Amino acid sequence: MSIIRTIDRSQASFPTMDGAGVKLRRVFSHQETKLLDPFLLLDAFGSENPEDYIAGFPWHPHRGIETVTYMLEGLVKHEDSIGNSGILGKGDIQWMTAGGGIVHQEMPQVSDGKLAGFQLWVNLPRASKLINPRYQDIVASQVPEITHDDGIIVRVLAGKYRGTEGPVKDIIAEPQYLDVEIPSGVTFTHTVSDGHTVFAYIFEGKGRFAPNSRVFIDKDNLVIYRRNGNTIQVNTSGDEGVRFLLISGKPIDEPIAWAGPIFMNTQEELRISFDEYRNGTFLKNR
Repeated sequence: MSIIRTIDRSQASFPTMDGAGVKLRRVFSHQETKLLDPFLLLDAFGSENPEDYIAGFPWHPHRGIETVTYMLEGLVKHEDSIGNSGILGKGDIQWMTAGGGIVHQEMPQVSDGKLAGFQLWVNLPRASKLINPRYQDIVASQVPEITHDDGIIVRVLAGKYRGTEGPVKDIIAEPQYLDVEIPSGVTFTHTVSDGHTVFAYIFEGKGRFAPNSRVFIDKDNLVIYRRNGNTIQVNTSGDEGVRFLLISGKPIDEPIAWAGPIFMNTQEELRISFDEYRNGTFLKNR
């Protein structure tokens, strides 16, 4: 039986700065952790002015989470403490599992046009907080793109969509990460796992994100769905389409101790993590 989800809340992202001075829009963070478990943070970055982003995100640690970078435009160079390096370009994905600890940097590169994309932080459960770090680097050509007869385009980054599986594999949160584009005057209906956290972030156009809603939600806004139900329905007006991220995952339901880029379950675990970072014992796998 199809049960269409309703909206718990919608809210605007807000401008802020992070890293060494990168201008971005923060979609959600500390205040929404209970609503969006296992997701912790989402940032949207985008500018044609290199001064807004070129300072980047110099060397910094992570522990206890996964970071997910999805590029829409431009180039970002990454390096880390276990010897990985490379450049992410348009349509590329990097799903980095920090696990027990990694130190890395992400430095935008000046190129023609705009730098734009997203970074999502995903929590790890207690049993997996200290697993070995790993990367899944996915180039754009590996991302399935499904075009419907009515013009809907769905890019499948992780999880399954109508039998097509995304290239990111073996993630504990059982995520579904879709980039959905709906033309004007069309309805999109999609099945999700009952009980999983589901949210949408609109970055182009506007749409109605719940059945019988008269309210159009436009770009730079977050939609958080209630957890009961197995179907999402979005429709557009006759004169404008919409493009959005649609992301879901299995809640962890564990306590979160959060300080900067490190996420543990207790304040004592946080204290130990920062002590190890200061005394040079943070990295467990070299």
